[in-house]
Amino acid sequence: MTRQTQLVHRYMDGFRRSDHDAVLGCLADDVVWRIHGFRTTRGKVEFDDEIENPAFEGSPELTVERTVEAGDVVVVTGTGIGRHRANGRFRFAYSDLFTFRAGLIAEVDSYVVPLP
Repeated sequence: MTRQTQLVHRYMDGFRRSDHDAVLGCLADDVVWRIHGFRTTRGKVEFDDEIENPAFEGSPELTVERTVEAGDVVVVTGTGIGRHRANGRFRFAYSDLFTFRAGLIAEVDSYVVPLP
């Protein structure tokens, strides 16, 4: 497993535990996170606010089904379970594309699809 792929898996594990320091330690200071169709965060401060978005409770359950790396990009696909405060438990499929710069995650493009 390459260093980039190891870092992405450390990032994913940090999200599973809502471990802000673990997640933020994987990121460039000027990281951009595009959650397509929902919002874009810029920088670690905004990113940190999204790790435990107040609309959700608890940590997400994330299953990684596939990891693919090409150059400075790592793509992870999988499924997850979250808990929305107003709407309860929900399942989703996701694809996250991580772009690296200087050994850190500089951009994250997230695509999330609700599942029945």
